[in-house]
Amino acid sequence: MIRSSAFAAGLALAALPAIAQAQAFQCALPQRVTVPEVRSEAPRRLPVTGYTLALSWAPEYCRFREDSRRDARQCSGESGRFGFVVHGLWPDSGRSWPQWCGGSDMPAIELRKNLCVSPDARLIARQWEKHGTCMARRPSTYLKVTRILYNGLQWPDFVRISREDDLTAGTIRTRFADANPGWFPEAVGVVLDERGWLEELRLCYDKRFMPEACDRRRFGARNDKAAKIWRGL
Repeated sequence: MIRSSAFAAGLALAALPAIAQAQAFQCALPQRVTVPEVRSEAPRRLPVTGYTLALSWAPEYCRFREDSRRDARQCSGESGRFGFVVHGLWPDSGRSWPQWCGGSDMPAIELRKNLCVSPDARLIARQWEKHGTCMARRPSTYLKVTRILYNGLQWPDFVRISREDDLTAGTIRTRFADANPGWFPEAVGVVLDERGWLEELRLCYDKRFMPEACDRRRFGARNDKAAKIWRGL
């Protein structure tokens, strides 16, 4: 479970100067929210050794999904335009992920607070049930820590980066680390699809929510792997 010292460390990250408060280019919160039902699976209760903040690159995810009803909030443009959005905050346990630990129901008012951070109510509800229940007693705590970590990040211009010659996964790591005091490239996982398009960043934290080097399964593409970034604008 999240301890007060770890939570304080997250607050310290959020106190860094010149912080971008959101990665959404634009975002409008809905007036009313319904919490989707999530079917739980078999629990996997393991000791927590660290955390991963998984950030999806929305322009790539939304390519060919602009007319998808399932993805309308994120991809239609009617609720906003998004850059990096939170896929999930995951507790880690070395070689595996703690999952489905069981917890309290999520109030709609709490889910709504994260819809500019992660513009998919189904995803938020599932991430709480699957991952959050293994690191916090209440969904409000899990969602608040997610917002603190996310809003404590500074974002380099990924549209500009997408135009760099000979772009690689290592370039993406370096550009992100250079923009964020305390971060270093080895703590930034980069997930590319089979054609080399950027899908996700996976930021690796220790138990105190401070950056740590990613292990092999979270590090993703090698530094010399050629990369492309879909701008979607």
